[in-house]
Amino acid sequence: MDGFAAVDFGFAREVLQRGIAALYLVAFLSTLNQFRPLLGERGLLPVPDLIAWATSSPARRRMLHPTLFTRIRYTDRRLVALCWTGMVIAVALVIGIPQLAPPWVPMLCFLALWFGYLSITSVGQTFYGFGWEMLLVEAGFLAAFLGSADQPPPTVIIVLFWWLVFRLEFGAGMIKIRGGREWRDLTALMYHHETQPMPGPLSRQAHLLPRWFHKGEVLGNHVAQLVVPFFLFVPLVTLFTPDSVDAILLMIGAIAAAIIILTQLWLVLTGNFAWLNWATIVLAFSGIGLAWGPEPAEGRFAASGIPLYWVIITSVIGLALIALSWPALRNLFAHRQMMNASFNRWQLGNAYGAFGTVTKQRIEYVVEGTTDADPDAADWREYEFKGKPGALRRIPRQFAPYHLRLDWLMWFLPLGRSLDDWFTMFLVRLLEADRPTLRMLRHDPFNGERPAWVRVVSYRYRFATRAEHREAGVVWVRDRRHVLVRPLGLGR
Repeated sequence: MDGFAAVDFGFAREVLQRGIAALYLVAFLSTLNQFRPLLGERGLLPVPDLIAWATSSPARRRMLHPTLFTRIRYTDRRLVALCWTGMVIAVALVIGIPQLAPPWVPMLCFLALWFGYLSITSVGQTFYGFGWEMLLVEAGFLAAFLGSADQPPPTVIIVLFWWLVFRLEFGAGMIKIRGGREWRDLTALMYHHETQPMPGPLSRQAHLLPRWFHKGEVLGNHVAQLVVPFFLFVPLVTLFTPDSVDAILLMIGAIAAAIIILTQLWLVLTGNFAWLNWATIVLAFSGIGLAWGPEPAEGRFAASGIPLYWVIITSVIGLALIALSWPALRNLFAHRQMMNASFNRWQLGNAYGAFGTVTKQRIEYVVEGTTDADPDAADWREYEFKGKPGALRRIPRQFAPYHLRLDWLMWFLPLGRSLDDWFTMFLVRLLEADRPTLRMLRHDPFNGERPAWVRVVSYRYRFATRAEHREAGVVWVRDRRHVLVRPLGLGR
C-alpha cells in the first residue's frame, strides 16, 4: 500500500467489481422471475398495499427504507423494467466496460445497481428479509468507489471491504458462540447438513460423515470466523514498514483471505445459501494483495495514480462509512447481539450473522390437493417445490447462488408459532390454479386445473442411512405424519 493508493490490490479490485456485479445480475434475475407472483400487483403480499399504507402518514413513510416506488407508482411492468436495467448494467460491469472510463462512470453504474436493488428490498417484506440482501446492497455501494482500471484502488475502500468481511465473519462467529449449546460442544454440524433450509446434492453425503469429522468442521468454523478475520488487516502495516517486509505482510493477509474462501467453498458444496457464500468469497478476495498494479500517470495526486478529486470523494465516503459503522462495532461485543440488523435507512454499516442455533430435526410442510368432491375419501396428490425436500427419492439440486425465496420461507414456517399471512394466500392461489404461482413450483399434480380442495400435512424428514438407500433407493425418510391444515376449498 502506498498512502492513498492500494497499489498491490489491483487484482482484488477486478474480482470485487466483476464479482459483485455478477451477484447483482443473479439478484435482479431472481427478482424478475419471482417478485411478481410473490409481491406484485396480484402477489401474496402485494407491494401496492404496502406503499399505500406507508404513504398514508409521515410516520409510516419513515418506517420504509428508501425506494423508487414511493416516488413512482409501482406496477409490475415498472418492476420488470427496473430488473432488466439492473441486469444490463451488471453485465456491462462484469465485462469491464465502465471500468475503462474515468472512475465516476463505474461509480454511477454501481450506485444505480445499489439504489435499484435497495428500492426492491425496501418493499420486499418477508421475502427479502434475508441477511444476504442487505449484504449485497452494502457491497454494491462500496464497489462504487473502487475506481477505474487505469489506476490503483483507494486504500480506504479496500480497508472498508476488509471491515465488511470482518463484520460478516466475526459477527457470525460471535452469534454462534453466544447461541445454541451445540456450537460450544462442537455437535452443531451433526444436525445442520440435514436440517439446513435447502440442502444441496452433497448434503446427505456430508451428513453421513463420521462424528469426529463434524466436530472438526465446527472447530474449523470457529477458527475461520473468530480468529482469522483479524489477520485481514495486517497489510495495513505496510503503510509504515520498509518494502523488504511488505511481501510477508501481504502474504499474511492473503492467507487469511484464502482460509475464509476455502471454508465458504465447503459451504457451497454442502448447501444452498443463495448468494451468501459466493458474496463472502468475492468479498474475501479484497484481502489478496499482489505486487501488481498500474503505473501512476503523470499529473496525478501525490504520485499515487489517483486523481485528487477521487481522493477527496473516497476519503469523505470512508469517513462517513466509519461513522455509520459505529453501531455495528458496538453490536459485535454487545451482550444481546443483533443478527442481520441495519442501523440506518440506507442499509450501510450493517450487522451480520447466521445460524446462532441449529434445529435438531427437520419438519416439512407438504401441500396436497385433490379434485375429488369429498375430501374425507379423496385421492390426495402432492405439490412439489423446486428446492425444498418433497419426493423421497429426489436428490436435492444445486440452485445457489440463485435464490428460491418461496422455498426458503417454507422452511421457516414450522419454526414460527402460527402460519404467516402469505401462506394462506399461497393456498388460495393454488385453489385458483394461478399460473404465475404454479410456475414457482417444480410440479403441479393437476397440470394447471383447479383442485377442489387443498390441505397441509406435516412430516418429520431425515436423510436415509446408507442401508436404507441401498434397500429402497430413497434419499429421505419421513414419519410423524400430522394434518396441519384441514381441507380448504374456495367458498367453502
